[in-house]
Amino acid sequence: MRKFAASELRGLYRPDKNSSGEDNGQVVIIGGSSLFHGAPFFAVQSASRVVDMVFFSSPEKSLRDVAANLKSRLFNFIWVPFGEVEDYIKKSDAVLIGPGFMRAHNEKANTGPSNASDKAYNVSRKITQELLDKFPNKKWVVDGGSLQVMEPEWIPKGAIVTPNKKEYKILFGDLNPDEASKKYDCIIVLKGPVTYVYSSNERFEVHGGNPGMTKGGTGDAMAGLTVGLLAKNEPMLAATSAAYVTKAAGDALYKKQGVYYNADDLANIIPETLYKLTA
Repeated sequence: MRKFAASELRGLYRPDKNSSGEDNGQVVIIGGSSLFHGAPFFAVQSASRVVDMVFFSSPEKSLRDVAANLKSRLFNFIWVPFGEVEDYIKKSDAVLIGPGFMRAHNEKANTGPSNASDKAYNVSRKITQELLDKFPNKKWVVDGGSLQVMEPEWIPKGAIVTPNKKEYKILFGDLNPDEASKKYDCIIVLKGPVTYVYSSNERFEVHGGNPGMTKGGTGDAMAGLTVGLLAKNEPMLAATSAAYVTKAAGDALYKKQGVYYNADDLANIIPETLYKLTA
């Protein structure tokens, strides 16, 4: 296993000075629910600073109004009605699914909608399976709720999955990450005090971070950066770079204000951190 170094960030794609609109990436972010309505917007904040356009969609209709209010602060995203999301997936470079999707209460697959939570769980499961199956050749980042409702066999070849330890256990059980990445031919970003990134033939340690990053939404901000970088970079470089930059951004906040920051603060400082590390 190799330690990821800041110097490797210089291999990231840089927009050409003569580039025009849409040359530098478009992504789709799919997520959110009535309970976790804020989660996907942390991802939107991060991704919108990296690519030319972010298309955001959710099966939760109430998020349309939240998105409209956020447009006053985040200009570079477009709300997409969920019935049209497949059209935008087709034209985009990469897709993030799962931030803010509803999970089951007992974290086990429920066979029927016995209550509102189970119904939401089944909706998340159905959407995740249908979209991953329909677009197997798209560049995917799978995060959050999708990781807790899906089967590992659904993971598209080469996709990036970004679980914490609990989500990893739900998705892969007792299979170790090295074996899981090979078996399912995917990139696993196992988040923690040291983040471990596995592919079928590479392994990295990503150091940095602090206890302030345990707050809700920080993983969503990292997922947004991951899909933004994935639009124009190879998956392993995108995954390791996003993990490194997110930790570095958290450490920059820690130097100024200790652990007293939140996911919104983190998402806002990520672009400045990325610039300083790649300048």
